[in-house]
Amino acid sequence: MTPEQAAANARAGLAALHRAFSESPRTLQGARLLGLSGWAYHVSARAGALGDVRPETVAAALAFIAPEAVTDGWEAAVKSSAPAKVAGWHLGELCNWGSENLGGFPRLTRLLDLARRIVDRVDAAGLPLFAAWRAMPVPSGEPGARAAVLLHLLHEHRLGVQVIAVRASGLTPLEAIIAGPEGETDAVALGWQAPYPPPGPLIRRMLWAEAVADSLAGQAYAALEQAERVEFTGLLESLGHRLAH
Repeated sequence: MTPEQAAANARAGLAALHRAFSESPRTLQGARLLGLSGWAYHVSARAGALGDVRPETVAAALAFIAPEAVTDGWEAAVKSSAPAKVAGWHLGELCNWGSENLGGFPRLTRLLDLARRIVDRVDAAGLPLFAAWRAMPVPSGEPGARAAVLLHLLHEHRLGVQVIAVRASGLTPLEAIIAGPEGETDAVALGWQAPYPPPGPLIRRMLWAEAVADSLAGQAYAALEQAERVEFTGLLESLGHRLAH
């Protein structure tokens, strides 16, 4: 398995783990207790690691969420709490979730070792959100918590290189969404307004962008030997099955 293949194979598993945490009832209930809902939580929990910045900066970093939706969410969050505080709470909840849901994973020590080596290899140039999250102090040293944070960082890394690859392909963020498997459904969910471009002419460039994103992400997976890359993606798959049952 090449580094590029490992990055491609890990993508879905990392996204699924991210959803398991962010959509858990406890996480959503905590967000409501902070006075946040909808876009306010989604935007500030992720981009709050950047600190006190303008909505335009947040929109540029998030890229795939419509700028108007980012502005609405960010400004609503600022009225309730400092975005950096929301991100800190989010990180704490991620650690709690990791302790409870990942702590009993039989091969957790090995997963931690492999994930840490990949994260340490990432060159954060051009990846502001990844860099911001990697710089945040982790409030728990418990193995499950540390695993959750490392996997979150790898997911953020993939999202960051995806932005770079899409722009290099000549696509706009909206065009990339329309060319994706869910097309207009995803565009609506991410706050983009119609009319939308036809997907047909965009798909070839999107396939090229995905290959570039795999290559960029794969640079970090080169920290592992070939057998270790196979092992890591297998561990992600096993963890995903464990959380689904």
